[in-house]
Amino acid sequence: MKILHTSDWHVGKVLKGQSRAEEHKQVLAGVIDVARAEQPDLVIVAGDLYDTAAPTPEATRLVTRALTALRRTGADVVAIGGNHDNGQALDALRPWAEAAGITLRGGVRDNPDEHVIDGTTAGGERWRVAALPFLSQRYAVRAVEMYELTAAEATQTYADHLGRVLGRLTEGFAEPDRVHLVTAHLTVVGAATGGGERDAHTVLGYAVPATVFPGTAHYVALGHLHRSQRVSGPCPIRYSGSPLAVDFGEQENVPSVTIVEVTATSAARIREVPVPAAVPLRTVRGTLDQLAEIAPPDGWLRVFVREQPRAGLREQVQELLPRALEIRIDPEMVPAPGSGARTAQRAGRSPRELFADYLDSRGHGDSDVRELFDELIEEVDR
Repeated sequence: MKILHTSDWHVGKVLKGQSRAEEHKQVLAGVIDVARAEQPDLVIVAGDLYDTAAPTPEATRLVTRALTALRRTGADVVAIGGNHDNGQALDALRPWAEAAGITLRGGVRDNPDEHVIDGTTAGGERWRVAALPFLSQRYAVRAVEMYELTAAEATQTYADHLGRVLGRLTEGFAEPDRVHLVTAHLTVVGAATGGGERDAHTVLGYAVPATVFPGTAHYVALGHLHRSQRVSGPCPIRYSGSPLAVDFGEQENVPSVTIVEVTATSAARIREVPVPAAVPLRTVRGTLDQLAEIAPPDGWLRVFVREQPRAGLREQVQELLPRALEIRIDPEMVPAPGSGARTAQRAGRSPRELFADYLDSRGHGDSDVRELFDELIEEVDR
């Protein structure tokens, strides 16, 4: 059988106030084109269909149309919720999804059998997917308890709970004449972040070892980390990565989907298929004079300005580079704490003096900023 693995669409993403809706239309059209060309038996979308738990109607239309178009290629479609998704809202779409022939699992259900999906390809290959949506730490404990695995102790780790839940969902993976698949939305120890993930759900106890996946799995399709990569483990484990660079930290990532060809009796053959990029994200550095000399690059820009901070600097950069969404002072231009700057003593000093001392310590000698601060102080004192 052939599988197309994708994840982390983040439809509805707004980057520094700039909507990515048109880019998402292009990117998802590219994913659908790959599906039409490859003719997979199964498409797995491993979470984070949306960028926010409260997607706009436009974002919902785009996601449902993309899932429908993938189903119309003739493939079965299995999609799970990620940490950016509203699991309950996705589950509310299940009647629509089932009518369209799409398997949608937004959150973890009381009955573990609902997360085990069976199917057969047109060529007669039987397959089973253990589909685990994103589980927060508090719900991981509840999932273990309701699946009646063993008593959940408060001191046990998130990885312990995930391992137990996955163990329950993959109990039937011993059958020899079936392709066994897992899809989940989580962080595996040793995998590299893409640059735009939500930190709270990639660190602080959310990383799990690859050993939570059974060696009997033919392939594990993961979502959550935005960089396409293989993870070492007891079976083939892979992140497909995001088909769209979500933030500037991901500008070097190569957008793609993963194609897997496997049978019940043979190892998975895995390859990446690039997805045509939307508007690229780029970073440029320089003084105002240097920025004025460069030809404005294609794409949305992050600009590190090699100038001392001053009022109006942002506007000057945007005049030179209208597609600049993020403008920062180059860190090299900011004096390190204690680098010869006089430490302001609070006792007996006026707010004006303290603020002036702070500006001096940061190398910010713009008189306009001091005058604006004086005006604000006068307003407060009235």
